[in-house]
Amino acid sequence: MSAIADTQMPKLLRDVIDAEIKAFGESRRITLQNTIPETSGIPSDDPLKWLRIPDVTCVFVDMKGSTELSASTHDKSTAGAYQLFTGTAVRMLHEIEAPYIDVRGDGVFALFNRDQTYRALVAAVSFKTFAELEFLPQMTKQLGEEKGARMGTHIGIDRKTVLVRRIGLRRYKNRNDRNNDVWAGKPVNMAAKLAARSAAGTLLVSDRFYQKITNELARKSCGCPDGESVELWTPVDLSSDRKFDFDTAYCLKSRWCKHHGRQFYEDILALDSKKK
Repeated sequence: MSAIADTQMPKLLRDVIDAEIKAFGESRRITLQNTIPETSGIPSDDPLKWLRIPDVTCVFVDMKGSTELSASTHDKSTAGAYQLFTGTAVRMLHEIEAPYIDVRGDGVFALFNRDQTYRALVAAVSFKTFAELEFLPQMTKQLGEEKGARMGTHIGIDRKTVLVRRIGLRRYKNRNDRNNDVWAGKPVNMAAKLAARSAAGTLLVSDRFYQKITNELARKSCGCPDGESVELWTPVDLSSDRKFDFDTAYCLKSRWCKHHGRQFYEDILALDSKKK
């Protein structure tokens, strides 16, 4: 029974708490699955069943400067900004074939399987390029130089094991939106924290993700503008930041080159299939 007294909370809420505490005390069944399932394959009926998926990569993109927007005084510009940022993120990630996409407020995250490491990187750099060359100029044009300059995007990537199931109410009256997929584990949480820490025009990835992108196509520049290829990533010391469970992140400032970006996109994307 709940430790909450009947004078503290209505019985109908205490009954909910008691039922959840009872379920908490029962043993859960964890099923190993090597790839991200279709939505219909995520457990929902059995409250004790979870899926365990190893080496999942999360790409988290978040709108920088969303506090400059106001739904009460600038409803049209706010609606347009969210549509441009979030709508573009979802559609780009879909076209790049992310197995799972979800919207979190003014952010979007996508999950990729263990054999899609380079696809995840391509997705992040592609959205970074859009944000810098299209989203930011559009916001500056619409909001003015001062406010527009504070807009942009935060992007973070992490990779590790996740647990997943659907939690909530399957149906309520004519609604089915009171449940959602819960991805427990480090990747979504750490990717979101990396995104929040990233400065304007940068992408931050965990060291465990960085160690998987070993090919020089993903590590070095194309050589523009002077023909000299340079290292693209710089380490960031996180050892004093207790929010992270790793000590080092890596920062990328570059976007797709206007001369060689499309070719690098295709060549990096192809690296996943070469690993198989």
